[in-house]
Amino acid sequence: MTATVPPSDVAQKSSLSPFLRNAGVRFPVFQAPMAGGPDSPALAAAVSEAGGLGSLGCAYLTPEKIEQAAAALRALTSRPFALNLFVRADPPRDAAAHSRAANELEPLRRELGLGAHPPPPRELPNVDAQLEAVLRIKPRVFTFTFGVPRREQLAALRAAGVLVMGTATSLEEGRALEAAGVDAICAQGSEAGGHRGTFIGEPERSLIGVLTLTRQLVTKLHTPIVAAGGIMDGAGLRAALELGAVAAQLGTAFMLCPEAGTHAAHRKALRSPDARHTVVTRAFSGRAARGIENRFTREVQGPAAFPHQQALTAELRAAAAEQGRVDLMQLWSGQNAALLRELPAAQLVAKLVQEAGLQGTTPGP
Repeated sequence: MTATVPPSDVAQKSSLSPFLRNAGVRFPVFQAPMAGGPDSPALAAAVSEAGGLGSLGCAYLTPEKIEQAAAALRALTSRPFALNLFVRADPPRDAAAHSRAANELEPLRRELGLGAHPPPPRELPNVDAQLEAVLRIKPRVFTFTFGVPRREQLAALRAAGVLVMGTATSLEEGRALEAAGVDAICAQGSEAGGHRGTFIGEPERSLIGVLTLTRQLVTKLHTPIVAAGGIMDGAGLRAALELGAVAAQLGTAFMLCPEAGTHAAHRKALRSPDARHTVVTRAFSGRAARGIENRFTREVQGPAAFPHQQALTAELRAAAAEQGRVDLMQLWSGQNAALLRELPAAQLVAKLVQEAGLQGTTPGP
């Protein structure tokens, strides 16, 4: 049985955070956006209903799909939630890199029963059009990664009453976000699963642990900090709060919840000893991301840039998932899957709050 940490002034400090009050949450527990499957309206709604902040990753959705997902979420809860987008600046396709990557993927495609060449890629939705959908929806919180929206877009969000949180993987990025006037900054530590949010310099130079990064940002900036990366239990939540974060954002911790959209084979991999071994790889999407090491991450060495590699591997990734081929699946995970618990989302939020000694946290509006 996990011991409950005695209440301290941590709960009182977190409950009085203006950002948390404005976000309308009861507890400093944010569910990370996990675009492409693991998050779902049901998961986000359950977290929000439990007093945290549920979130939907909308980076791959058309504006119409974003509005549909938000409507499904609002049908399940009246509590506040967040929507997340990638702030993309896609490079032009490099024909030589594209050909090299396609040739490298060909034997894996054949192994899965696919043709030698992938179908023509589907363009990712226009970011500006996606953001217009967010403005129509008016979630309580809008979060973003890979860059910073334009000033007029941030101004439009503020005018709509939407709180804005950007992702930083370094102090330099934190300073850029603070200069843009965001309401909060997510400190994405190196332990975090999924895509790295780095937008200044190379991701490999910004692999800073969550506790170190959080303390740097708290000490050097004035904007509220939300810690993310490897936080799985109340002890991790409490540590983030003690270092000055106003909340913690957890992704991998929610991936085994029954409400999550995590694929069955991915769930099995997360439960296995293999989940203790993660790598930062560009193999699946062309952008640095942390996931469980497997044959695909080891063998694919020459990916094209994001989002072109993402398009090249789309059919292959879908076939691998359909066939349950965990050796070739995209298995995003943070570094602390060994502490995963299979609980309904509401129970997990309650457990985190209890373990961190936050039972006395004052409800938000």
